[in-house]
Amino acid sequence: QVQLVESGGGLVQPGGSLRLSCTASGLTMGYYALGWFRQAPGKEREGVSCINTEGHTYYSDSVKGRFTISRDNAKNTVYLQMNGLKEEDTSIYYCAADLVRNPYANPWYNPASCPSARTYDYWGQGTQVTVSS
Repeated sequence: QVQLVESGGGLVQPGGSLRLSCTASGLTMGYYALGWFRQAPGKEREGVSCINTEGHTYYSDSVKGRFTISRDNAKNTVYLQMNGLKEEDTSIYYCAADLVRNPYANPWYNPASCPSARTYDYWGQGTQVTVSS
């Protein structure tokens, strides 16, 4: 059974930092592209960042320069380091995994931005991030 579990969320003041982790079981993460999404109350789920199987990273304009995605295939874990947090970053954060059968085919070959949510095969349960003074 495939399971993705996020951790590391919590309450932080504006300007602070958090590091989210997502650990997978039931799959070998090295064969999957990975993404972080977030959804705030009353808003649609939006892509935050993603990393392909080759380690190339992509970010939404709203988080570029503040967030860093990384992966450790040996630990079956993907991370999202969040610095300079703002109140508008408050959301439930989800990780997702997409099996990549051909890294040289769309949508994961040199994308202009992260693929849409419907691309992903598996999702975690989410972890709450609240940025407030």
